[in-house]
Amino acid sequence: MAITFPVDILSTFPGWSTDFDFNYRQEQSTTANGAVIAKDLGSPLWKATFQSRSLRVNELDYWRARLKALENGLQTFVGWPTSRAFPIAYPNGSWPTGGAFAGSGQVNSLTSKSLSLKAVPPGYVVSIGDYIQVGNDLYQALETATANGSGVTGAFEVRTYVWPSTVINAAAKLIKPSCPMRLLPGTLSSTASLPDGRGAITFQAIEAR
Repeated sequence: MAITFPVDILSTFPGWSTDFDFNYRQEQSTTANGAVIAKDLGSPLWKATFQSRSLRVNELDYWRARLKALENGLQTFVGWPTSRAFPIAYPNGSWPTGGAFAGSGQVNSLTSKSLSLKAVPPGYVVSIGDYIQVGNDLYQALETATANGSGVTGAFEVRTYVWPSTVINAAAKLIKPSCPMRLLPGTLSSTASLPDGRGAITFQAIEAR
């Protein structure tokens, strides 16, 4: 069976995202009085570091093979911060309305740097630090917001700034919110140690747009 990209490797990856943050695309200069001035050359991209636990020999070879499918950055995978598979207020999907909610709302309104959601449970809380996926765009909430009785939240700021591909009424995924990512060439390490051959896998990745 052919591998479909972006491929989902993190659902079974025996490890963690030790870092998931912005890679800023900026130009910086220093004035005569020592002030540093930064200028954006584009919206930042998500960048991550993933590390496995200590793996036995067979596990190590299995994951070496799985990661070869990414071809050192030529192919993409589904990337998300593994610490945030669910919103902060709802660990493991403990939604206000129980299992009736599937973990996806819709974009109700937007500005260049804020969103509001609809079609979420009444009383649903967006916490600072939550991630929201709209299409291939991944955002992090910088403010709290609570849904009213109609399941519509107030507006809350997000970063990155809202991409043009995010539109009103688009689905807003709240479970394992992700974006396509590519392996950063040369960052994959899977060295085994003597005498037992155990080792850990680490790699870095960046958002693919």
